[in-house]
Amino acid sequence: MSKKKATPPEGTEKPRVHKDLDGFDIRINSFGEITSTIDIDKINQFLNKHVDDKKLRHRDDLNEGADTE
Repeated sequence: MSKKKATPPEGTEKPRVHKDLDGFDIRINSFGEITSTIDIDKINQFLNKHVDDKKLRHRDDLNEGADTE
């Protein structure tokens, strides 16, 4: 007998997201393309603002214009 993957039933509760990303949904279609309800540029701006990149901590030139929005 083959095992079936457990899929969550439709209508399940959506995960909590930050208020700036309210309504965010991301899926991978049958062609392997990533589709999202929010523009990738907006997601990148959010990540740049809220996520610390440990590889870029030592660079002073990146922090000069970070808060200009």
